Amino acid sequence: MKKLVAFFLIISILISASSCSASEPKRYQAEFLTLFDTVTRIVGYYESVPDTSYYKTKDGKESFSLLAQSVHDKLEEYHQLYDIYNDYDGINNIKTINDNAGIKPVKVDSRIIDLLEFSKEMYESSDGVFNIAMGAVLMLWHDARVAGVEDPGNASLPSMTDLEEAAKHCDIKNLIIDREASTVYLSDLKMSLDVGAVAKGYATEQVARELEVEGASSLLISVGGNVRAIGGKYSKSSSFDEPWNIGIQNPDKSSEKTDLFSVNILGMSVVTSGIYERYFTVNGKQYHHIIDTKTLMPSEYYASLTVICDDSGLADALTTALFNIPIEKAKEKAKSFDIEACWVLHDGTTVFTDGFEDLIKK
Repeated sequence: MKKLVAFFLIISILISASSCSASEPKRYQAEFLTLFDTVTRIVGYYESVPDTSYYKTKDGKESFSLLAQSVHDKLEEYHQLYDIYNDYDGINNIKTINDNAGIKPVKVDSRIIDLLEFSKEMYESSDGVFNIAMGAVLMLWHDARVAGVEDPGNASLPSMTDLEEAAKHCDIKNLIIDREASTVYLSDLKMSLDVGAVAKGYATEQVARELEVEGASSLLISVGGNVRAIGGKYSKSSSFDEPWNIGIQNPDKSSEKTDLFSVNILGMSVVTSGIYERYFTVNGKQYHHIIDTKTLMPSEYYASLTVICDDSGLADALTTALFNIPIEKAKEKAKSFDIEACWVLHDGTTVFTDGFEDLIKK
């Protein structure tokens, strides 16, 4: 109960509201900072009128607070299940699986199995470019990045010898899933899973689907840039059928133009990954967090990549998969998934799939 009260106090501080008219639904926004090590934002519209529909009370702000609490609680469950760094009382999560590699199968929540099976499907459909079994390699880069950020003067890269040794323990065939027994086992003692390239988007998608089943019809959820729209936003002319406008960040941080452009979406997902997100500097060169499974080094093809499709989990996974292959092959792969994408090259050139430009706000 204390946790619930504390959360409502935080929400009441972070909620902002705007409206053109007192009789119109107000736009509310809430933020919280503790999930998936990033900022989560929720945007919705509510009226202060008696209404028994989805999460509505006589007060619009109270209605939105109830909804924000629900989104937070749902996402928190996924955050704890998919965490690879922390333990939680009474929960077997991805870290628990990694801790028991080569020792024993771990009984887990079905939502972990759902994520892992989806990730294995993505491994096959991406020809192995997307691989959650790369944990041993990614941990070396994670540790180097953390050390480099904390002590820039002594920043250093993982040695190629260590990376190549770790890569010997990244065979996804050693990920053994028994859905009937609800267990997961890593048969390689030195293997570990890293779901960072898919967990936020997958969790966001599952929560959005739950909210849709419960009756949500107009909402925008952003988890660290993994954006999922439920329906459209409010406008005088179209009620709740107005497209949401999502800004696509400019990967060139030295530019005064923070966004390249905005896209219009209704009930879709927008996910962007780029070299500007998590990086550290060694001898004047920046090394980002998107690692090429072939070279074991940060990918050098693009500055950023945006994927738009119906499924936030798919979009999240594809921003990694399509980041690590040459542009013509990447465009073909995007077409095979029936998604829209925009690649920004290092010289600032943008490359679009056939339908992406139609989504850009004019």
